[in-house]
Amino acid sequence: MQINHLLDGTNIRNISSQNSDIAHPFSPIIGKMKQKLSLGFKALRQLGWAEIGPYLSYRFQLHSGILRWRTRPVSYQRAAEETGNLHIPLFPPPQPEEYRQLLTENSRLLLKEADQIVSRQAHLFGGKTYPLSLNPGPDLRHWTQHTANQHRGEDIKLVWEPARFGWATRLARAYLLSGDQRYAASFWLFTEEFLEYNPPNIGPHWASGQEVALRLMALAFSVGLFVESPYTTSERLDRLKGFFAAHANRIAATLDYARAQNNNHLVSEAAGLYTAAALLPDHPHAENWRKAGGSWLNYALQTQINPDGTYIQHSTNYLRLVLQLALFVRRIAAVHTEEYPEQTLARLAAATRWLEIMLDAESGRVPNLGGNDGAYFLPLTTCPYSDFRPVLDAARHAFLGQPTQKDEMSLWLAGEQGLPLATEADTAVYRLSGKSSWGVLRAAQFNHRPAHADQLHLDLWWQGINAAADPGVYQYNASPPWRNPLDHTSVHNTLTINGLPQMTKAGQFLWLDWAQAEVLDLGEIDEGGLNWIVTQHDGYRKLDLAHRRTVSVEGDMWMVRDQVLPIDESLTGQDPVSIRLHWLLPDWAWQYNNGLLFLDSGRGDVTLQVRCADSEASYSLVRAGECLLGDVKPEPYRGWFSPTYAQKVPALSFAVEVTAAPPLTITTNWAFPD
Repeated sequence: MQINHLLDGTNIRNISSQNSDIAHPFSPIIGKMKQKLSLGFKALRQLGWAEIGPYLSYRFQLHSGILRWRTRPVSYQRAAEETGNLHIPLFPPPQPEEYRQLLTENSRLLLKEADQIVSRQAHLFGGKTYPLSLNPGPDLRHWTQHTANQHRGEDIKLVWEPARFGWATRLARAYLLSGDQRYAASFWLFTEEFLEYNPPNIGPHWASGQEVALRLMALAFSVGLFVESPYTTSERLDRLKGFFAAHANRIAATLDYARAQNNNHLVSEAAGLYTAAALLPDHPHAENWRKAGGSWLNYALQTQINPDGTYIQHSTNYLRLVLQLALFVRRIAAVHTEEYPEQTLARLAAATRWLEIMLDAESGRVPNLGGNDGAYFLPLTTCPYSDFRPVLDAARHAFLGQPTQKDEMSLWLAGEQGLPLATEADTAVYRLSGKSSWGVLRAAQFNHRPAHADQLHLDLWWQGINAAADPGVYQYNASPPWRNPLDHTSVHNTLTINGLPQMTKAGQFLWLDWAQAEVLDLGEIDEGGLNWIVTQHDGYRKLDLAHRRTVSVEGDMWMVRDQVLPIDESLTGQDPVSIRLHWLLPDWAWQYNNGLLFLDSGRGDVTLQVRCADSEASYSLVRAGECLLGDVKPEPYRGWFSPTYAQKVPALSFAVEVTAAPPLTITTNWAFPD
């Protein structure tokens, strides 16, 4: 009774009425408790018990000690007992001569990267090189005592990434290409370094089931190419049996958490279990791993990919990851004459078509939509991380039945050509096409928690250049202000009202009160895309306002009209609100004159003019957190673009701000040179 009385604030009100000059000492604490409870009930209501239930089960097992008991520390030798034979390679690799003929001039790029790894330099997150370290340091507690944001004061993903063993796949491919034993020696040196410093279930490298699964699969693929090397001894392979068995048991123990996430975590961990069963078919748990892995993988692919091809996480890079995991498991399954069910194949076909429409054919890049943590499960290509064509070509071959020009990724993962399958619904990509430019408008109907508050964001591309860009992610676990700030509405190419995001930020990765968009009208659709579209979202319904955006293109002239409208059009006398329109642009030389911005692309001037009729507007231009134009004190994260995880490059952030009573219209005119 007393606790309830405190939580409803009655005592505070009574004390305040008796003496308003004396603050109650527990007011801040009670206020935070009420806020957390409110957000908790809202999350339960909006996310549903199907998602919250498995998560609560996981948290109970974590804090009760059940998970610590289920994943007791053992040695790799002990974990290897009763494993039986190790079946490698998982599927037949190409012949060395065939591989050499395929790579031709790209051979030099692969060998150069492998030589860097031999010297302990590895490209992480598809970007710059980092020292290759598999020693997480002396803090080796049970994995349940490690958290994602508490590891020597650094971002845990910087620790995890080398242990995903992406570097091992490069050494393995270089060995297949050249036969150079240096690559085999380095592979075993680094692998045994991991085994020495990371005993089963101890340390941060065991804290995430997804990290464990990705490591298992990458190492399983790689070691299969070193079978003929004299460095691959029976003793070393016996120890790897314990590695694979311990990893599979760790994944199985926390599948509840992956189910609660119901995103790429579940796909990765289910694929890891299926792979473990193929590696250790004689293990006592192998059949359980195979059944659980196969059933949860099909469940995930059928529920996470919508019939129209959109992915549940609203992320281009996570969709690439899921397609590659699906290709990898399909390749393993083919050895056992197994295939995905037709419904799974139909969803994979739809996802492939969706990603295909998002592709910039000239550069191979896609919009930097949603979460981008640098994940590239098996980088079986010499193309850069930003090039989506290798995975997309393999997926076209496997899931659309479209033969493509043979490349390395397709050689490894495409397998037998799939049968053409019709999608269950139109592919939901609102792509508009000009003469040498194109754009894609973000207008989502969320049925799962979004990663970014970015409704009606517009990406514009011209001659392979991302002229109006999504900022990306940068880092999830850094210290403020870089703790995942690029998910906010204010850094996307859309409107904010009164400085508020479109949704309620309830956690590091959790948005509630989802803004839902609807398409009000569409122009003509041809092979290139639309020529105009009208959309609207309800993210500012609490203010009784709607944001409507009209985008049209003729040639390479683009018009974007943003309207802030009362939801009830009969209402008059609205109070003034602060409206801000933002564009994220390349870091080019610029000139500005009265709302008109000239950008020197090196191929001619790109211009954009922003106007707000009948209202006085203020303009600002920010680069890398520094104000170049206007009178603003920008946030440190304004004016940055993150091409991959833990990397950022300067960009130009152009914004116009208006304070006026709705209805209000702001018009942006873009012009790209011929």
